[in-house]
Amino acid sequence: MTSIPSHMKAWIYSEYGNIEEVLKFDPNVPTPHLMENQVLIKVVAAAINPVDYKRALGDFKDIDSPLPTAPGYDVAGVVVKVGNQVKKFEVGDEVYGDINEITLDHPKSIGSLAEYTAVEEKVLAHKPSNLSFAEAASLPLAIITAYQGLERVEFSSGKSILVLGGAGGVGSLVIQIAKHVFGASKIAATASTGKLELLRNLGADLPIDYTKENFEELAEKFDVVYDAVGESERALKGVKEGGKVVTILAPATPPAIPFLLTSDGDLLQKLRPYLESGKVKAMLDPKSPFPFSETVEAFSYLKTNRATGKVVIYPIP
Repeated sequence: MTSIPSHMKAWIYSEYGNIEEVLKFDPNVPTPHLMENQVLIKVVAAAINPVDYKRALGDFKDIDSPLPTAPGYDVAGVVVKVGNQVKKFEVGDEVYGDINEITLDHPKSIGSLAEYTAVEEKVLAHKPSNLSFAEAASLPLAIITAYQGLERVEFSSGKSILVLGGAGGVGSLVIQIAKHVFGASKIAATASTGKLELLRNLGADLPIDYTKENFEELAEKFDVVYDAVGESERALKGVKEGGKVVTILAPATPPAIPFLLTSDGDLLQKLRPYLESGKVKAMLDPKSPFPFSETVEAFSYLKTNRATGKVVIYPIP
């Protein structure tokens, strides 16, 4: 086993602001200390999410961990050390997960944009054998958000769904999970003109080009609308009487239900057969992966809201 260095490379910000301006490469950050319910992961790949740059802006600084911060929620890597209470993992295991159980409540000061991160056992799962580290890193926050959001509105077999933002990181997984895990009867989804074929490949029965038509003018209404773009007021016009709207972007227009995930390694384990069979696929943006040295550029790209699937950083170093 390789020895664990006392210091490591990481991307760090020491003040709140635009992430492209405040995020700096630091080659000499103390390697995180391990608690008894945690494993130390040698990070191989990380995915970035809008929550990372919103956190850097100080959007929830009252409940954030103290600065300085290495951002990053999604991780895939190898266990190099285990705490005394850890039962599921041993040194050498390939794991992945969203490292922060409660998204906005004191997320870790040292996230996944670092060589090492210390993570609670309960938010991690064994990496599916058919996925690369980059693919695995792309999944946790988005796939858990997709699944738990559907669960929140009691989605079930035989129901229809409209997904707003079907080509994005979360939306692309909502389509697949609704179809293969929950057994949706019909899936409609919105995207721009060039991404309609992708929606079909993901499993959408009715791709809608939002640049040319308004989904709320469709005669057909849906049991559930899953809003992954922040248009809950419009989403309410696409739902059947008695149907439900779930949105992952605040503010939610009532009666749309605002939703934020709870990270859960057991759920990742439960979804593993769907990933290993290839029914549910990881989707990396064509520009991914970005090398570790281009993390700032990766955030600039993520902020355009034009990514297809997920923006991933790999390899870490």
